[in-house]
Amino acid sequence: MRPVRPMAEMAAIAASSAPLAERAQAVVETLHRWAPTFDTLWVAVTVPGTSRIAYVASTGLDRSVVDYLDGPSVAREIELVGLDRSATPMSVADFPLALEELPSGAECLLPAGLRGGLGTALFDTGGRYVGFLGLLSTAGDPPPAWLRDRLGRLSSLIARALSPMRALAASARIVRGATAGAVLLDDETVGPLPGLAGDALLAGDSPVVRIARATLRDGQVYRSFLWPAHDGHATAEHVRLTVLAAADLPDCVLGLVVVAPAAEHRGLTPRELQVLGLVIDGRSNQQIARRLGVSGRTVATHVEHILHKLQAPSRTLAAVRAEREGCYVPAAP
Repeated sequence: MRPVRPMAEMAAIAASSAPLAERAQAVVETLHRWAPTFDTLWVAVTVPGTSRIAYVASTGLDRSVVDYLDGPSVAREIELVGLDRSATPMSVADFPLALEELPSGAECLLPAGLRGGLGTALFDTGGRYVGFLGLLSTAGDPPPAWLRDRLGRLSSLIARALSPMRALAASARIVRGATAGAVLLDDETVGPLPGLAGDALLAGDSPVVRIARATLRDGQVYRSFLWPAHDGHATAEHVRLTVLAAADLPDCVLGLVVVAPAAEHRGLTPRELQVLGLVIDGRSNQQIARRLGVSGRTVATHVEHILHKLQAPSRTLAAVRAEREGCYVPAAP
């Protein structure tokens, strides 16, 4: 009977608050001590809202092999052989295709001397596919049944240790009353935020997404602003958008943008919020008038009301106070 220590070690890693990369490295090192017959181990996590996987840790792998395993073709091969649909560890010998028939085998694994091993998908408690674990060896013999069984028992703990949903859920909880959200990826695409609905405002090339993406690329970790809920009309109600930089997620995830109801904002009307946003952007009354198609006198009246409602003696102080209180409606890019 094999010792049960790996189960206790894996439970401790799953409960750890260490960064994802450290938890992942602890997982592969623990497994390598437990199953030393494997020459290399590697783990990847799914990129939230997509079919992509992102490498996070390994042991015993050359950099060139790591780079290959981090590519998009490997995710497609995992789908092809069905490794992403079963929590039961699968031996290389069980694949529907021979290793040399797979690009990763012919171009990477076999040239590196890796001929056999086990692979298993990782699923969270909700049955969501959150990652993949591969154990590879230079021997082509099928792994023993007891080893498959033990790895199958450990997989739920490994999934808990590596799941990127932990970080996403923690980030989304920062935003009170969140109703919708999206994950922004480095390839200019947008993915759904698990646990929250989608929203037309968060479509791939919407102004809100472009503002959020620019915010994150500028290195900001947090930003909150208002946006018209319907078509940008001045009479529309507003919602609050919160942009959060990615924390403890794969590098290909830039961050999140979350929609929530807009709380009371100093009694400012939708038109006053629109004018205030342009004031914060440094526009003069004449520039604002041209932008909105109204007279300069109308803009001056709006500014007067804004200063009164924000209890600010100057435009500059009004801009500072409004930005601090989240009463900013940025202009569309």
